[in-house]
Amino acid sequence: MTTATKSGLAPEIAQLFDEYVIPNYGRFPLTLERGEGSYVWDDQGTRYLDFFPGWGCNLLGHCPLPVVEAVQDQVAKLIHVPNTWHTEAQGRWAKLLSQRSFGGQAFFCNSGAEANEAAIKLARLHSPGGRYKIVTFTGGFHGRTFAAVTATAQPKYHEGIGPLLPGFNYAPFGDLEAVKQKIDDETAAILVEPIQGEGGIRLPPEGFLQGLRQLADENNLLLIFDEVQAGCGRTGKWFAYQHSGVEPDIMTLAKSLCGGVAGGAMLARKEIAPSLRPGMHAATFGGNPLAARAGIATIEMIEQQNLLERATELGEAFRNRFQPLQEELPYVAEIRICGLMIGIELSVEATAIVQQCLDRGLLVNCTQGNVVRLLPAMTLSDDELAAGCDILADVLRNFNS
Repeated sequence: MTTATKSGLAPEIAQLFDEYVIPNYGRFPLTLERGEGSYVWDDQGTRYLDFFPGWGCNLLGHCPLPVVEAVQDQVAKLIHVPNTWHTEAQGRWAKLLSQRSFGGQAFFCNSGAEANEAAIKLARLHSPGGRYKIVTFTGGFHGRTFAAVTATAQPKYHEGIGPLLPGFNYAPFGDLEAVKQKIDDETAAILVEPIQGEGGIRLPPEGFLQGLRQLADENNLLLIFDEVQAGCGRTGKWFAYQHSGVEPDIMTLAKSLCGGVAGGAMLARKEIAPSLRPGMHAATFGGNPLAARAGIATIEMIEQQNLLERATELGEAFRNRFQPLQEELPYVAEIRICGLMIGIELSVEATAIVQQCLDRGLLVNCTQGNVVRLLPAMTLSDDELAAGCDILADVLRNFNS
């Protein structure tokens, strides 16, 4: 075992990263070695309760056994083949996703940004008369590639990388009248997160998604839902749009799609999907056998263990624990919860809370500077929930910004 420095990061690990890894991430001074369920362990054997596992990718917790076994079985048979061939697993995975959503067809890729790139390209290809503009929303987040980051209406992600891709118009999230003003004869689509994740767990106002559907229909536009963070069961339904009764024309998925294995997907209605014709788009590793088996195992585990119902139950338990804090602490401005998407908005800067929780053995996230964001696992136990909530509540009560 390596010897930890005072900060907790072994000097030989620090040297490797300093010398050979581009420092584009702010990293905690820890080296994580293994995970199981809602716990991770560092190289010193210290255990941490993880309320933000895998940045939202590990919805089933760390190393869920059905996913591990599926990947272990597959890796000994076939790791990768190009998409010029068929694999049974990719076809079956697409069927499972289609049957649980709006009956569309799937394009597979490796990440949420790639899924959104595919959706943007499909929207342009399908739209009549060379329409190309897309309306997106302030506070949204769609990825780091050029189209996806341009679609992301947050200036901080645009600094120093211009000129950006033309054709994106930004409207305030929740403002239908503003959307209406952004639509013109060159508009092809509306792209929105049904629940904004990185934007601070922002829930749509009543009637907003329904209004977007109506505007799309009236103007012959495509409605695209980015469910990279909200989808795959996190909100207690398979997809967040199912809370509203509004169906999209195109939907993008990633993060928890494969239970922690890298994978992304775009689903499109059958009458729209053929516009992504051969030669127009591809992803070399998209839908590879490992991701497909992991994706299938993820869906099966969620259903066999009734985890959609568990996500709803856990969400209400978090609400019952945190709602009183809003009444107790003047700087807790709002509690926003839908299943296992949880945002605690403070009226003060909240980044220090992440470190204070880490010091107490709890992993959480801060987004937008003042929102404590939790994306816990569906497999979280009642005792783990109570232990983590106790730590976070104590940190908030004793917080000095």
